Amino acid sequence: MAAARTAILYGFKSCDMVRKAMKWLDEHQVAYEFVDYRRETLDPKVVDDWFARAGWENVFNRNSTTFKELPESEKTGITPTKAKRMILAETNLIKRPLLDTGSEILLGFKADTWSKALGK
Repeated sequence: MAAARTAILYGFKSCDMVRKAMKWLDEHQVAYEFVDYRRETLDPKVVDDWFARAGWENVFNRNSTTFKELPESEKTGITPTKAKRMILAETNLIKRPLLDTGSEILLGFKADTWSKALGK
C-alpha cells in the first residue's frame, strides 16, 4: 500500500486565515507542505486539478476584495476558462486557504470541517 501523500496548503503567509490554518495543522500534527502562490508561480495544471475535483465555482473567490474591485465587464460571463485565466493572473481570486489532502480539496478554514476530513 502506498504511503499517504503529504497535504499541500496553498495561500500566502500574510493572510490571517492561512496563518490560522497553519497553526491548526501544526497543533494537530498534520504533515503538510506550504505553497505560497505569491512567491511561487502556480502551475496551470494544479488549477485544472482543483477545478476538476472541487468545481471552479468553489475555488473562484467572488467575495474577495480583488473580485469586487474588478470592472463589471470582468465580473460577468465567467466560465471555467476565464476563471482559470483570472486566477493565474491574480491569485487573490482563489478561495483561501486551500488544502489539498490528496483525497479532497478543503476550501476556507473551518476547524470542525478540517478535523472531520483529516480525522483529528
